[in-house]
Amino acid sequence: MRMRPTLSWTPAHDLPPGSTDPEPVAEALRAGGVLVLSGAGISTESGIPDYRSSGGSLSRHTPMTYEEFTGSPEARRRYWARSHLGWRTFGRALPNTGHRAVAAFGRRGLLSGVITQNVDGLHQAAGSEGVVELHGSLARVRCLSCGAFSSRHELARRLEDANAGFAPVAPGLNPDGDADLTQEQVGDFRVVPCSECGGVLKPDVVFFGESVPPPRVAHCRELADGATSLLVLGSSLTVMSGLRFVRQAARAGKPVLIVNRDATRGDQHAVTRVALPLGPTLTALAARLDVPVNRTH
Repeated sequence: MRMRPTLSWTPAHDLPPGSTDPEPVAEALRAGGVLVLSGAGISTESGIPDYRSSGGSLSRHTPMTYEEFTGSPEARRRYWARSHLGWRTFGRALPNTGHRAVAAFGRRGLLSGVITQNVDGLHQAAGSEGVVELHGSLARVRCLSCGAFSSRHELARRLEDANAGFAPVAPGLNPDGDADLTQEQVGDFRVVPCSECGGVLKPDVVFFGESVPPPRVAHCRELADGATSLLVLGSSLTVMSGLRFVRQAARAGKPVLIVNRDATRGDQHAVTRVALPLGPTLTALAARLDVPVNRTH
């Protein structure tokens, strides 16, 4: 379950400090069988903010919870107005050098898999294959009544038709793809129903307070079991949905390596935390390993 992120986590004072030496990560990649677990930090260089870094969106924004979304038509109106506006930017985001480096490691056969906590689809856009989207994808929409799936691009077209002229100016975008809007800016935004049955539409993402589907968790556990090591990229590991795989790897005696500028909840389980920017660090690692990284995919 993704816990509601209103309770801040303060790293313990006895956690190991961050390193500026990425060689342990290079060694793990040379050995192969690396399972990547990525978080919001890998997408910040694509213009998508993270939650918990200095200036992260949690300082000004509380994500929608499953209970709020399903229990209140007004909450759904607010969510879809904000998400519709945010999608205009979010849906155009492009992979950055970090995503492309991960894809390059995969093509070279150094990875056993990629699990992402992100909902932006940028790993796939960069060329990574078999990515497990732990928290789902904003590019898909699901009806809570009939279960039908549809494209977010199609929903965006329908929302545009239903809300002609809707173009408020938002001060910021959030990692879950919605924009910061006041209630006045939301106004009388019209939410459209499922085109199949008239039911309530929800993005195919795991909201805070909602459980990750058990088969997906089981698949991720299998990937962790089969990996040689676990490489965490750009995640604070504050919520259990990602931290559980770090703990699983550590219990099995597998090296856990983290690349994240700030301390994480998993530092105590890691052999190292490289406190450097992700894009340049992964690009440098690719060069060190003589792995070509495509500039575009």
